[in-house]
Amino acid sequence: MQRPIPIYEEYTFEKGLIISSTDLQGIITYVNKKFCELTGYSKDELKGQNHNIIRHPDMPKAVFKELWDSVQSGKEWTGLIKNLRKDGKYYWVYSHVSPVLENGDIYGYTAAKRPASSAEINEVTPLYVEMLEKENN
Repeated sequence: MQRPIPIYEEYTFEKGLIISSTDLQGIITYVNKKFCELTGYSKDELKGQNHNIIRHPDMPKAVFKELWDSVQSGKEWTGLIKNLRKDGKYYWVYSHVSPVLENGDIYGYTAAKRPASSAEINEVTPLYVEMLEKENN
């Protein structure tokens, strides 16, 4: 029996840019003030946590596999991500994730995120629903 998908309330992210950095394992090493405002977590609560602390359960695992495959191979990744705030509300971001290099070696990742537009969300939602259905079957 499948568990019912909870209903979440949307949190409107209208302006600003959120920045986060992680080590090679996805452990948060830096977040900017806007990141904290948007997620509802303090810097102290976030630093040292895995970045998936804000992962929404509606996000297909395949999206994150594609993201990790890209950045671990030294490429940048862009796409829409639905995240979960500390208070249980969700928000959408258009994310650009880049590997951080030193002397040609990747030593971490940095993500810059802006609010996703309604058109972007409407375009990606059916695809994500289809991907989730495939993952759950």
